[in-house]
Amino acid sequence: MTIRIMLVDDHAVVRSGLSKFLMVNKDLELVAEASDGSEAVQMASLHKPDVILMDLMMPGMDGITATRHIHQKHPKIHIIALTSFSEQNMVQGALQAGAIGYLQKNVTAQELGNAVRSAHAGRMTLSPEAAQVLAESVTQSHLPGNNLTDRERDVLRCMVDGLNNTEIAGKLVISLGTAKFHISNIFQKLGVDSRVEAVKLAIQQKMV
Repeated sequence: MTIRIMLVDDHAVVRSGLSKFLMVNKDLELVAEASDGSEAVQMASLHKPDVILMDLMMPGMDGITATRHIHQKHPKIHIIALTSFSEQNMVQGALQAGAIGYLQKNVTAQELGNAVRSAHAGRMTLSPEAAQVLAESVTQSHLPGNNLTDRERDVLRCMVDGLNNTEIAGKLVISLGTAKFHISNIFQKLGVDSRVEAVKLAIQQKMV
């Protein structure tokens, strides 16, 4: 049986490298590529691959959001997050969105092939880094803000200082999309719906 695969990554060089990895495995076939989350959602409906290798940090619609949309619309498509990041919010976000695997981009061709086959069979595959992150999250205290990453605390500190999204991005030398991504994660982790609530809770709990 040939497993049909779609690659999603905003870097053409990365997609090219991954496609070469996949060609080493005769039972894997690349049927589609996408350069961002929105395109991935469209291509998934068009090609209906068996497995999607999904980057998470992309301009426009991020990989976690795209994973959620695809999983809801096509639950039989198995999605593996393939990223350079292993932060807790990224790992948990991807798995909660419906991903069946989480791998680092430094995987070998053999590891990638095995992960794709496992995903196709409905088995989860986690990189050692992702497994460690999940293990640590289980033992963490549930106090508000305790599970914020260092970067999220930097963003929250900027919010307390009254900076808007554009100013936060400039100060921390990150893209506006990344700043918004961190702020969304902060809201989710703190259980709030607005910037005012987040700032108020941060001051009350002395998070920054």
